[in-house]
Amino acid sequence: MEAVSTIAVRTRHQARPGRRAIVVTDLASLRGPVHGTVELPLRLFWSSPDRTFDLDKPYPRRWLYQTVLREASRPEDLTRYLDRGTLIALWPDLSLPAGVRRAWEEHHPALRAAGAVPA
Repeated sequence: MEAVSTIAVRTRHQARPGRRAIVVTDLASLRGPVHGTVELPLRLFWSSPDRTFDLDKPYPRRWLYQTVLREASRPEDLTRYLDRGTLIALWPDLSLPAGVRRAWEEHHPALRAAGAVPA
């Protein structure tokens, strides 16, 4: 694991080919917005001319979280756009690359528990 700062690490798991997943070391550092509209920078979201997401609507909120978790390349990408409570609540419903899910769940057992499906 490579430390990218004191608040995040680049894991051995891949977010996508050629890019290792980056994970915050403490979920409490995720203090991003929970309401309103957020515009992602082009380096995080390039597939549409409209890069805004309405966090008050379930689908755009989930899409923003999936995008940031997959495309983050610096700790600020995570701490600026993600919120701890929202991440935990959304975790079971997020569609993520296997490497991203494994990296986050290895570092944060609370996410693994949130994603556990009752028998």
